[in-house]
Amino acid sequence: MRALVAALLVTLAARAHAGGRVVGTVALTGGGNAADAIVYVVGFTEPAPTATPEVQQKNKHFVPDLIAITAGQAVSFPNGDPLFHNVFSRSAARPFDLGSYRRGETKSKAFPTTGVVDVYCNIHPEMAATILVLPNRKYTRVRADGTFAIDGVPAGTWTVFAYARQSVRPASAKITVVDGADAKVALELTHAADLAHPNKYGEAYRDPDKYR
Repeated sequence: MRALVAALLVTLAARAHAGGRVVGTVALTGGGNAADAIVYVVGFTEPAPTATPEVQQKNKHFVPDLIAITAGQAVSFPNGDPLFHNVFSRSAARPFDLGSYRRGETKSKAFPTTGVVDVYCNIHPEMAATILVLPNRKYTRVRADGTFAIDGVPAGTWTVFAYARQSVRPASAKITVVDGADAKVALELTHAADLAHPNKYGEAYRDPDKYR
């Protein structure tokens, strides 16, 4: 009996220490806020959770304007404004058009493959958001002080990225994760001004005040 208990304790301890943590800092130079960034680890896959995150349409903005999901999840886009909105993307990873719909209505879209999906409203050009469709669940938003921690990362050598909508490009670094230990990394993003984008037809927005 004692041997069985001892073996069980060893197994539980091994499970508790399975995988390590990726910890570190993100700096966003040239303006902006590091807390607007998401950090994620790639190089392995995990099944998607069953939850369906929301990107709300509120005060003529997408809220939040940056989310990360796992490939296979869907995202819902509820309209909370007293006017029509349209939700579309021309991104190669997942082009779609949910059409225009009124306050109180919600439409959803599934994202089966990885990639970066930029989302806009065809009526209001100031509405923009990005969905990071990732291969696993190992991602987190950066804290207000620029630090982050991702738990339960499997042992191995992977690539960690930091991404912000206002950055010129993602920052990345190779890391080696050891069971029960912290892999530390410092990442730096460079802030850039928002760029104009075309409407869903690939044209410049027209009559921006028509539906306001």
